[in-house]
Amino acid sequence: MQARHRPSRIVAPDRYDMNGDALRETTIDSAAVFDGVLLHVRSDTVRLPNGCTTTREYIRHPGAAAIVPVLNDGRLLLERQFRYPHHTVLIEFPAGKLDPGETPLATAQRELREETGYEASRWKALGKIHPLPAYSDEVIHLFAAEELTLCESQRDADEFLEVITMTVDEVAAAIKRGEITDAKTLCAFSLWQSGIGD
Repeated sequence: MQARHRPSRIVAPDRYDMNGDALRETTIDSAAVFDGVLLHVRSDTVRLPNGCTTTREYIRHPGAAAIVPVLNDGRLLLERQFRYPHHTVLIEFPAGKLDPGETPLATAQRELREETGYEASRWKALGKIHPLPAYSDEVIHLFAAEELTLCESQRDADEFLEVITMTVDEVAAAIKRGEITDAKTLCAFSLWQSGIGD
């Protein structure tokens, strides 16, 4: 016979504990499992809200910035890039990790210039996303870049990508057909289309 579990208590939005104190887990111990160039894997022992303990394995990430670059004619700049973990080429907006001491906006400006060869004189913050909250602390900051000027790309020696342009309708159609599946690109495009921004 299967054990019966008590159903989760449903809470009305106006009764939310905004600090999440009733859901908070407390770190008891933390150990490094792997330290790489980009990623660091941790294994923590935590105390759950009911007093029991468990293990949480997760990836530490420095954070990143992603950009929706809008050309003067309204077309968007995207990239085709081979992503090794999936062994396939994905279509994405330009993005990259934060360097130590770098602000998200500075990262976005640097990555746009390095990867596409464009600079922007107008920037809008679209918000941030937690792409893999179950096992990574990565935060991706999203921006829109407008009033673009072509300069010169400065890609890393091991960075191979193709810069492409698509209309807004073409991007929407590619998403509908399942040709654009990158999470940060989907989120950034949706937020940008909704008119969110400073």
